[in-house]
Amino acid sequence: MSNTENTFRIEKDSMGEIRVPQEAYYGAQTQRAVQNFPISRLRFSRGFVRAIGMIKRTAAQVNVQLGLLDEKIAGAIQRAAQEVIDGRWDEQFVIDIFQTGSGTSTNMNANEVIAKRATEFLGGARGSKLVHPNDHVNIGQSSNDVIPTAIHVAGVEAMATHLLPALTKLQRALLDKAAMFDRVIKIGRTHLQDATPVRVGQEFGGYARQVELGIKRVKQASESLAELALGGTAVGTGINTQPEFPGLVIQALSDAMRLELREALNHFEAQGAQDAVVEASGALKTVAVSLMKIANDIRWLASGPRCGLGELALPEVQPGSSIMPGKVNPVIAESVIQVAAQVIGNDLTITLGGQWGFFELNTMMPVMAHNLLESIEILANASANFADQCIAGLQVNEERCRAMVEQSQSMCTALAPEIGYDRAAAIAKEAFKTGKTVREVAREQKVLSEERLAKVLDPWQMTERGIAAKQK
Repeated sequence: MSNTENTFRIEKDSMGEIRVPQEAYYGAQTQRAVQNFPISRLRFSRGFVRAIGMIKRTAAQVNVQLGLLDEKIAGAIQRAAQEVIDGRWDEQFVIDIFQTGSGTSTNMNANEVIAKRATEFLGGARGSKLVHPNDHVNIGQSSNDVIPTAIHVAGVEAMATHLLPALTKLQRALLDKAAMFDRVIKIGRTHLQDATPVRVGQEFGGYARQVELGIKRVKQASESLAELALGGTAVGTGINTQPEFPGLVIQALSDAMRLELREALNHFEAQGAQDAVVEASGALKTVAVSLMKIANDIRWLASGPRCGLGELALPEVQPGSSIMPGKVNPVIAESVIQVAAQVIGNDLTITLGGQWGFFELNTMMPVMAHNLLESIEILANASANFADQCIAGLQVNEERCRAMVEQSQSMCTALAPEIGYDRAAAIAKEAFKTGKTVREVAREQKVLSEERLAKVLDPWQMTERGIAAKQK
């Protein structure tokens, strides 16, 4: 026997014999999938593998309660599934994301790894079926309900433990800056042109509210994902599963993961469609759009430092140029913008995937799972990093802000209710033509008394609701 043959063992499935790497914990069906889908280097994420391990562990626990599984075998399955949950066998999950649209190959990958590890615990050989992947590990389950359940469980957990805390951190950082900068008045801008004054704190308060609403949207999406397909088995009817099985497994999952999970009200909807994943991705896309706006605003407000807007000063985290000494770039903001673009692209794939529900099954679940969980992960990482590396260290250039407010033609807006729109517009044009301020032109033209002019052109008044010219 050659050395090459020594590195493989022969396994059998319903299609016949196949060579499997000797040290592999997976079996024949996984090996066929490895050979069938040599597409990319993308594999299911840690969170997804953890979720499917949780499902298999709780299923074994419940199947003992229901009298469907021997206690010794169930104990070995639970022990093996716990190792999957803990990440010990992540390298054994070898199947490409671009595989069968139901994710059957990955469900069998999990069943085989757990069965073979459980077999070892019971004293059997790794290549044997002392613990069977279908007859023992997969009791009461189908890939068609396990895979959507794993997507939902992984999504809910990642949102709760990773994304929502990161967004909360970012919101608080923005609120801190809103309070810190609230006494600083700057020029507002619409259409990239000068508009009436605002306080820097008001601007940052708007950013904080965007993130707050994003948190609300993610929570709403998580609530939809909390409804699980488990119990529908092949097509939603629940064939080959005990009626009590899904409720008991989902309750056990909820308790173990400290999540509020529940059985789908309609299993035909839960398996024939993946609308909750589309909804969740839409919420993530909205958060991404918010972060892109915030990051881009901060990038522009910090442009310069001398020949741009220069109203904000970013923390200097790394040199910005290989050729221009001393240059510092808005790298953290640019990182956030790129993450946002990736999430928006992921959402398009998920949207198309959601359309691929035909009759009783959606057949784009693996790529939907990958994109959803990637979007959650990178949004969370980018949000926390944005808060720590950029927002926390932001400074405002008060002198620059004050000077630009006074130079702006938009100051004439407060004059309009007092002297009329046309006359105020003429003053604005004269200010632009001569390079003088609106205040200087108005004073020269004696449109108001000095005392009244000072009152009407008070920038602080312009940052609050009301008609500045009517203030007494």
